[in-house]
Amino acid sequence: FFSFFFGGHFGALTLFIPFDTLEAKEIVLKAQILAGGRGKGLFDSGLKGGVHLTKDPAVVGELAGKMLGYNLTTKQTPKEGVKVKTVMVAEALDISRETYFAILMDRSCNGPVMVGSPQGGVDIEEVAATTPELIFKEVIDIFEGVRDDQALRMAANLGFKGPLERQAADQIKRLYDLFLKVDATQVEVNPLGETPEGQVVCFDAKINFDDNAEFRQKAVFAMDDTAESDPTETEAAKYDLKYIGLDGNIACFVNGAGLAMATCDIIDLHGGKPANFLDLGGGVKENQVYAAFKLLTADPKVRMTKQYVDPNQKLKCPIQG
Repeated sequence: FFSFFFGGHFGALTLFIPFDTLEAKEIVLKAQILAGGRGKGLFDSGLKGGVHLTKDPAVVGELAGKMLGYNLTTKQTPKEGVKVKTVMVAEALDISRETYFAILMDRSCNGPVMVGSPQGGVDIEEVAATTPELIFKEVIDIFEGVRDDQALRMAANLGFKGPLERQAADQIKRLYDLFLKVDATQVEVNPLGETPEGQVVCFDAKINFDDNAEFRQKAVFAMDDTAESDPTETEAAKYDLKYIGLDGNIACFVNGAGLAMATCDIIDLHGGKPANFLDLGGGVKENQVYAAFKLLTADPKVRMTKQYVDPNQKLKCPIQG
């Protein structure tokens, strides 16, 4: 990855790029937002696409200038889009073939599972729906880890041949090591590709982390960027409250995720609209109840509050309006 500095003025953002350090044959620029579909997105600067390739280092600054400080709208962002504050500049590699590979936790298997397909670089859900025979799975024994024969079999199913099969198998085993090391619930590589020069490369990846492991993954969770998150959800997380904002005007105050979902369903069934999903959890403390009420009453849409709290939780919660 290339280093670059923020300088020159793009609103509150600035950019300098030392072009003489860019020795790559081709350069890729990617707008960094927490949403998919960037390649087909649209900036309010008029620039189409949040991912651009160029062989001319001189245009990198111009392209970045049309990204930084502007809103990018994709199929996963709000209608107004998300402001881009960071652009990744990296060496672009040619891809001769793309595959899909992921490691994820599967309840039905009581542990991690490898999932792969020789059809990568596309929506894997669409592949599963149209050509399910191209989806391959390997259940991982949590005590043994990924065996060599499993990694080689998956590499072969992904279509890697000759020396690339061994190289892909090694990548698969290292990805499982990463999965364990960071307490991930999912490591998804799409595409896991091969280059014309005979390299197996993880070109794009997504990692989901287990919230319950935050106490031992402090360095990972410290990187969490809440700038694009809903402020109320961010505030709720400080008190270990599970909050999701909705469009209605009836606030829900519930301990237990199942009961909270049922409460939202009942409200909807009787013609109302829930303003939120809020789970206080089973071991809720008085300060969490107080924080939850503050969050709910701060929502201007809320006209009434529906409360379901486990009667076995005997809490003193003196709340002054």
